[in-house]
Amino acid sequence: MQMRDFVVRFAGEGGQGVVTSAEGLAQSSTRVGYHALTFATFPSQILGGPTWTQARISVEPALAPGDDVNVLVAFNKDAYDAHINDVREDGVVIFDSTEFQLEDDGRSFGLPFEDLAKSTGNNRAANMVIMGGLAHLINMPQEHLISFVEERFNRGRDGDAEIIRSNIEALNLGRSHLAESGFSLGDLAPPEQPEYEQLMIKGNDAISIGAIAAGLDFYVGYPISPATTILLYMERNLVGNDRFAYQVSSEIESITTILGAGYAGKRAMTATAGPGVSLMSEGLGLAWMAEIPLVVVDVQRGGPATGLPTKTEQSDLLAALSPAHGDSSIPVIAPGTVEECFYATITAFNWAERYQGPVILLSEHSLAERAQNIPKPDLSKIVVERRKVYEGDNGFLRYDSLELSPMPVPGGPGAYIANGSEHDSFGDTTHLPARHVQMMERRFSKLKLLNDSTYESDNTDASIALIPWGGSKGSVLETYNLLRAQGMDVAWYYTMFLSPMPEDLLTELRSKDLVIVPELNYQGQFASVLRSLGVKAEAMTLYTGLPFRAGELSERVKQRVAGASEQSEAVRA
Repeated sequence: MQMRDFVVRFAGEGGQGVVTSAEGLAQSSTRVGYHALTFATFPSQILGGPTWTQARISVEPALAPGDDVNVLVAFNKDAYDAHINDVREDGVVIFDSTEFQLEDDGRSFGLPFEDLAKSTGNNRAANMVIMGGLAHLINMPQEHLISFVEERFNRGRDGDAEIIRSNIEALNLGRSHLAESGFSLGDLAPPEQPEYEQLMIKGNDAISIGAIAAGLDFYVGYPISPATTILLYMERNLVGNDRFAYQVSSEIESITTILGAGYAGKRAMTATAGPGVSLMSEGLGLAWMAEIPLVVVDVQRGGPATGLPTKTEQSDLLAALSPAHGDSSIPVIAPGTVEECFYATITAFNWAERYQGPVILLSEHSLAERAQNIPKPDLSKIVVERRKVYEGDNGFLRYDSLELSPMPVPGGPGAYIANGSEHDSFGDTTHLPARHVQMMERRFSKLKLLNDSTYESDNTDASIALIPWGGSKGSVLETYNLLRAQGMDVAWYYTMFLSPMPEDLLTELRSKDLVIVPELNYQGQFASVLRSLGVKAEAMTLYTGLPFRAGELSERVKQRVAGASEQSEAVRA
């Protein structure tokens, strides 16, 4: 039987090419029609420290990094010791024989990565040696890899031909040397080329492209892991008339700068991580109070404080929902896939413009660093909403109505005060109790304009449901599919719109006997939000800095469901 799914883990130290090896394998596979998804985890230091990256190659779209490792590529002995237990019994280990040796291991084969690369005249071709060896293990046609090399390195530069030659030689060397081992995992089923054009991108790039597609005019940011690559993307690509990208000196400067840009009529955005959101608290409160559209991307990492800056976590939800002091409710959108990162960003801008206020896009490290092939978006179908702009005469009372009102642009008619203190119809400060009540009701009522959110559902008649959020979507969906295949009667729900949530979704969830919420935090934050909304929700948490494994999560769900059944029987008795 042919393999339809193949998982490779590259493990070593930072700077050894661990990440680029996985991404190169994924890119080469997608170019011939396979689906691919990568996961990377690494320490916070620039070089050194234990690093590993996983690539999953599949005939079908990949939902998660994969539990069982078919091949471990170990760059050093520490990496081998740390990861050998995750390799399937019928799996294979390829190790760098120039670094260490293994004895009495019948499923391991030493490959001198660097020495073989140097023999080609290209010291940087070690990754190609590895890819050639992997291709042998799954009987991938060599022409697939050769076409990838020719396309990738044919850049119209002097020396391209030599680079292509040396990389192809490295592929051949890796393949021929692995053939000597006698190892084979069987044939990977031929790719089923999608009918649509694809992109192989990471989550942060998808956010960046989505922002530009949504009409982003103004971007500022301060470097912070894992959001920095959004800043780098904008510095390279947000160009042209009336477009601006700049690195500021702090997260406080980031929020105050986009406040000014949003007030001036620009579509403005910044990106940060949890510590940055903490510093932006006052500015987000001002945006809510003065009704200024802007978007803040929070790429979550482990916390609190510096925490785990290069690990994944879903622990900023409560902070995102109400980052400012006092009564506020910031709209929050949390994409669950790389593709959703693109569309969620567009919606975030549309929401900000529609209700005239701040929106938080809640991503996370595992999405930021995940490379995945997605259908190429059709930009002609993107709907870009613009705010209501005042075009009348001076004397406009910006805050007179309980409903959304047009927003004047500085320099045009309709001068008003964008005030962080409670204000009257014009924007002047007032402390009148009745006016505070009116304005509070105005600000919260505008959230009703964000009524276009959607959700996913399946097997909705079941009394017990699974609902993940954010980047845990893929792992939990794989868990759900596994449970259903085993005959468990459980429902599936998912939405990336966490605030405000779709009302129909809440209605369905409130009818369930138990709603299980897998999430990567200690407190069970989304579960607590759902309970406050009348849902019998229970968190199933993980806080290792790593994503869920579908196999392990399915066992936890089965145990909890069995416990719920026993409780129900006890009550009936």
